[in-house]
Amino acid sequence: MLDKVVIANRGEIALRILRACRELGIKTVAVHSDADRDLKHVRLADESVCIGPARSDQSYLNVPAIISAAEVTDAVGIHPGYGFLSENAEFAERVEDSGFVFIGPKADSIRTMGDKVAAIEAMQKAGVPCVPGSDGSLGDNDEENMRIAREIGYPIIIKAAGGGGGRGMRVVHAEGSLLNSISLTKSEAGSFFGNDTVYMEKFLETPRHIEIQVLSDGQGHAVHLGERDCSMQRRHQKVVEEAPAPGISEELRNEIGERCVEACIQMNYRGAGTFEFLYENGHFYFIEMNTRVQVEHPVTEMITGIDIVKEQLYIASGEPLRMKQSDIKIQGHAIECRLNAEDSKTFLPSPGKIKAYHAPGGPGIRVESHIYAGYTVPPYYDSMIGKLIAYGENRDVAIARMLGALDEVIIDGINTNIALQKDIISDSAFKVGQTNIHYLEKKLGL
Repeated sequence: MLDKVVIANRGEIALRILRACRELGIKTVAVHSDADRDLKHVRLADESVCIGPARSDQSYLNVPAIISAAEVTDAVGIHPGYGFLSENAEFAERVEDSGFVFIGPKADSIRTMGDKVAAIEAMQKAGVPCVPGSDGSLGDNDEENMRIAREIGYPIIIKAAGGGGGRGMRVVHAEGSLLNSISLTKSEAGSFFGNDTVYMEKFLETPRHIEIQVLSDGQGHAVHLGERDCSMQRRHQKVVEEAPAPGISEELRNEIGERCVEACIQMNYRGAGTFEFLYENGHFYFIEMNTRVQVEHPVTEMITGIDIVKEQLYIASGEPLRMKQSDIKIQGHAIECRLNAEDSKTFLPSPGKIKAYHAPGGPGIRVESHIYAGYTVPPYYDSMIGKLIAYGENRDVAIARMLGALDEVIIDGINTNIALQKDIISDSAFKVGQTNIHYLEKKLGL
C-alpha cells in the first residue's frame, strides 16, 4: 500500500480522499492555495503545503508546485480528485516521470479518452455502441461534410474533439446553417481548447444521460458497478444524480456493462472510470469516458457497498482487482443532490461566511461536504459546497428521505440552491422517473 499521498485538490473531494487514506493507514499531504488555508482537510491532513495564490492557474493547476510538494514531503503518490488536473495527460506523465504514482489511469488512456474522436474510435473497436456520426474528424471539404450530415439525418450536432463542460458544441437543424456552424464551432474549439478539431453526430432530441461506473486494474481484470442516471442538468452541468437508473432492466444493465468492461480490458485501463451514454428508445449511445472519480460516485457506493476511492488506492498500489463481477450486488436506491453556493433562481454565485451550519441525519442519509460554521466560501472556485445523498430500499423511500434531509439542512449566511433541489425532488415527472437531459431547463424556462 502507498505510504503517503498528496491530495492535489480542494473542497469535499479532498476531504473524501483524506478519509479513504486514513482508513487504509496512508499518511496525507494537503496542498492548498492561499485562499484555502482553513479548509477542513487542510486542518486534518498529516502535513500541508501552500502551493500558490488563490487563482487556480497559480495553485491547483501549478504542476511544478504540486510535484515539488510531493518531493519535499517524501510522498509516494498523488491523487488528483476530479476537475483541475485530474484528466490532464501531461500532468499524469509528469507525476510518473518524477518517480511518483499517479492515482488514476496511465497518461495514454487519459489522452485517448480526452480526444472525443479518438475515444469514439476506441469504443467502436471495443464494440461499445456509439451515436451515428462522422466516424472521425471533419475535413475542409464542404460537399463531403454536407453529404455526411444528410446521411446521418438532421438534426445533427457539431462537437469539439477536445471539448467539455458544455462548450464547443452546436446543434444544426437544417443544411442551410451547417457550414457556418462547423466554422463557428472550429473557431470556438481553437479558442477554448487549443484544438480546432470537430466532428459530427446525430442529435438525439429527448435522451437521458446514463453512465456506467467501472473499476479496472490494468492487469486484465475489470468490473462494472452498474449505472447512474444524471439526466437532471442545467447547461450540461449535472444537478441531481441517482442509481440505479429508473427503467433500466438488469439484462440491459449487464449487456452494456459487459461491453464497458471489455473496453477497459482492451485499453489496459487502470483505475476508476465512467462511460457516459445518451439513452433513448431503449438504446445506449456512447458520448465520452471520464478517466477519474466522478462527483456522483457516492450513489454507486451506496447501492453496491464498494468504496470507489479506496479501490483507486488499492489499484494504484499495484494490487489486482479485489472483486469479480459476480461479487457485485446492486441493492436499494440512492439519490444525490449537489449543494451549491448560488441563488436558486438567478444561479449567481454566493461566496461569503457561513454563520450557521447544521447537517441533516437519519437512516440512509450521507453528507459529503467540507463546510462548517465560520467557514468562508471563497469566490475563486466552483460553487459546489457539498453533496447530500439519500439511500432507501427502493426509489420512493430514497425520495422521501431526500426531501426530509433537504428540510433539515441549515446553511445560513450565504445563498444556496436548496430551494431548487426541493422543487426538483418534489417534481411529479421526477418522482416517476420520466425526465430527460432537457427537462430541467424547460422547467426553469431557460
